[in-house]
Amino acid sequence: MVALGLQATHLVALQKLPIRKQRTFSNIVIRCSIAEPSGEPAPLGQKTKYNDGLFAKAFMGLFARKMEKFAAAPKAGTEPKKGVFDYDYESFVEVSKRVMQGRSRLQQQQVVRQVLLSMLPPGAPAQFRKLFPPTKWAAEFNAALTVPFFYWLVGPSEAVEVEINGVKQKSGVHIKKCRYLENSGCVGMCVNMCKIPTQDFFTNEFGLPLTMIPNFEDMSCEMVYGQVPPSFEEDEASKQPCFAEICSMANPKSSVCHKLQA
Repeated sequence: MVALGLQATHLVALQKLPIRKQRTFSNIVIRCSIAEPSGEPAPLGQKTKYNDGLFAKAFMGLFARKMEKFAAAPKAGTEPKKGVFDYDYESFVEVSKRVMQGRSRLQQQQVVRQVLLSMLPPGAPAQFRKLFPPTKWAAEFNAALTVPFFYWLVGPSEAVEVEINGVKQKSGVHIKKCRYLENSGCVGMCVNMCKIPTQDFFTNEFGLPLTMIPNFEDMSCEMVYGQVPPSFEEDEASKQPCFAEICSMANPKSSVCHKLQA
């Protein structure tokens, strides 16, 4: 969800750094790794273990605190979190769930947009448009940056070749098993608080089209920079049922996730 604001901030910052400092900055940011013995995400049905470094935890806390302003009150008896480093990934996801409560699909997406805008410096969208007009290079560059800077949020990924309007380019990102979807177990959270608002923000605010294609069979995801996303009604994700066995908010009687219908 909030990956967009994080990446946009880094994109602006990186332009001001020489190559050597860019690499150092990147190495600091990606101090988050899988703790599984295999070094790969856990099999479907099991939750992947991560080692989150100081900077990863800082980002979790910063975004969670921004979202807390829009979230429903936590359950009675829950200790309120105040500091940036009071949050871990699970509590970050828990805040996202509370943001969904009592809001329609469109209202959830609007909250995400407000959070993203609040994380950016003034004029950032306009600056992004100048730095990254919708070209093959811009799409490939953003895909390359996504791999290290999204690790803490979505887990390991890799840049891949895709074809857009008959042109092959390395502007795709394959997320092996999305950490956000894995931890939330919620189709509605994936679509309403990550996929749709991120696509919309990149496409309409930044002027660089982005399509996200989650795979609800294995929890992987494809991000395609440079590809205009379909309308919600034409998107296959809008017809996805709940994860009835793992989502605490699921409605197993509905053929389509009820959070996508609201």
